[in-house]
Amino acid sequence: MFGGLVDEVMMRMADVVATVPELLLVILLQVVMGSGLATLVIALVAGSWSRSARQIRGEVLRLKELEFVHAAKVLGTGTGSIILRHLLPNVMGTVLVLLTVGVPYAIFSEAFLSFIGLGIEPPMASWGVVAKEGARVFQTYPHELLIPSLFICLTMLAFNLFGDGLRDALDPKLRGTR
Repeated sequence: MFGGLVDEVMMRMADVVATVPELLLVILLQVVMGSGLATLVIALVAGSWSRSARQIRGEVLRLKELEFVHAAKVLGTGTGSIILRHLLPNVMGTVLVLLTVGVPYAIFSEAFLSFIGLGIEPPMASWGVVAKEGARVFQTYPHELLIPSLFICLTMLAFNLFGDGLRDALDPKLRGTR
């Protein structure tokens, strides 16, 4: 019912993408497309989709073996209907958690790449650009580097805690235990 050729092709593509270091991918895309926000977003998405795809695939493979999916098959429900009515709603929690956990990764990656000169460039606002300017004057004005670094860390922590809370709230195994 699920899997097959499309699943196999997607997972092999994910394997190939996972082998390419993201910094190399950013550099290659900047050579081809030029530097900027769009290139950075494309590079970050292209470099990180394979992890999410693997986790979502694993969740779908687990769900398709559960009794409610087998019952729907026995009742003659079509594949599309099973996907829309049973699998997709049950996978949405995983997708939301992956998105909230991916935000800190994206924030740090953007800040790091901007700090080393491969991301967003002035005059666009970026914590990486602000930290880079702060590093330049660190000897005389250390707060110029420490404050953006602190806010990067606090924002990443906030999104991680939000993702953990969302995961706990959406995990059916934890419902009713508190």
